[in-house]
Parts: sequence; C-alpha cells; structure tokens
Amino acid sequence: MPKRLRLTRRFPVAMTEDSYRRLRRFAREAGLDEGEALSFLFENFDSVMDEEKLPHRLRLFNAELEARKK
Repeated sequence: MPKRLRLTRRFPVAMTEDSYRRLRRFAREAGLDEGEALSFLFENFDSVMDEEKLPHRLRLFNAELEARKK
C-alpha cells in the first residue's frame, strides 16, 4: 500500500518573489500544490541537488543577503 502524504507541519515562510514564482512553476509542472512541492524537494534533497554547485550558490546568496534585506 502506498505511503499516504500527510502534511503535518505548517510554518510561515518568507520568500522572495523570484523564489515563490519558481516554486509555483515547479509545483504546477509537477502537478502538485506548493506545500507538496516543498515536501518533495526536502524529502529528496540529497538526490535533487547538485553537490558541486550548492556551496558556490550558497556563498553567492549569503554574500547578497544583506543587500537584499535593505
């Protein structure tokens, strides 16, 4: 019997407009709602991320973070 998807946690999330648009597009293309799409991404994080690019992209994001908050 397939495992039933139960969304048991809800939390407020602050996202940039760009990231929210990308999440909505991914969810729509995958036939999911935004919560299901986030659950999929985090449950499968290790297999969907590029281990070589992640540290670089994270450094860039962190470098721009303070400027984005202003």
